[in-house]
Amino acid sequence: MGSKMKAAQREAIWFYIFVSPWVLGFLFFSLGPMIASLFYSLTDWNMFGEANFVGFKNYIKIFTADKNFYKSLLNTFFYAGLTVPLSLIISLLLAFLLSYKIRGMKIFRTIYYLPVLVPLTAVAFVFFWIFNTQIGLVNQFLGLFGIKPLSWLYDENLIKYVIVFMGLWQGGGSLVLVLAAINGVPKALYESASLDGAGIWKQFWKITVPLISPVLFFNLITGLIGSLQVFTQSYVLTDGYYKPNNAAMMISNYLYLKGFSDLEMGYACALGWVIFVIIIILSAIVFRSSAMFVFYEGEVKKNGKR
Repeated sequence: MGSKMKAAQREAIWFYIFVSPWVLGFLFFSLGPMIASLFYSLTDWNMFGEANFVGFKNYIKIFTADKNFYKSLLNTFFYAGLTVPLSLIISLLLAFLLSYKIRGMKIFRTIYYLPVLVPLTAVAFVFFWIFNTQIGLVNQFLGLFGIKPLSWLYDENLIKYVIVFMGLWQGGGSLVLVLAAINGVPKALYESASLDGAGIWKQFWKITVPLISPVLFFNLITGLIGSLQVFTQSYVLTDGYYKPNNAAMMISNYLYLKGFSDLEMGYACALGWVIFVIIIILSAIVFRSSAMFVFYEGEVKKNGKR
């Protein structure tokens, strides 16, 4: 009995030893900074002077007197509203096509994943060259059809779509997850459906999509959170100026601008918490509505219905 207790104690000690780096990392690099930022959001701290307590003044200013906040928030919603659903649709269709066992298909899988391996800053510079007004490949291609060069990076409407396209171009990570989920669907289901006369697309909508819906839901949540935190694309493409008319300024860019350019770190911390709450609310809405479109096999077995 005593030897078993000693073995259990040793196991518990090793458990805490292995877990402690992650716990300490969370305390010092996540929870600690979050508590500090919450405190500074209630002050007028500029990173160098004293932090004077101002209560909810920063939050009141954000919602009542800051037009740039609403501008950057709308830009972010525009980006997320296009990038997230398009990324889901494109990754789903491409993964479905790439799931077929055809010679050379591994090459295409590698090609579609390569953009994920390229640093985002390098990708932004490449897009800056591709959409350049004078020498950009896109305008040169349009010129073949007699279309005049477009100011992709200097038109407040066009630059938004350039940033969206850049976000879609690096969607290989979600594609890999969807592809793995599709390959995990039992082949017997497709064989039974074929015997019943179901075509490829009917099998896709009735078998593939429901069974991989948890993975699609995961991509939806991570894509939503990531798109609401987009920063590098607009920063590099506009060289940090977000012109014209702040059309390319996302909410994370605005937070960075207030904190490190205007030295209003207290105000930037308040912006950070507003972004955090927005992400939590939107994520909760998606989670709440997931029962309508996410299929879990275990629930079917338990309840006998979806």
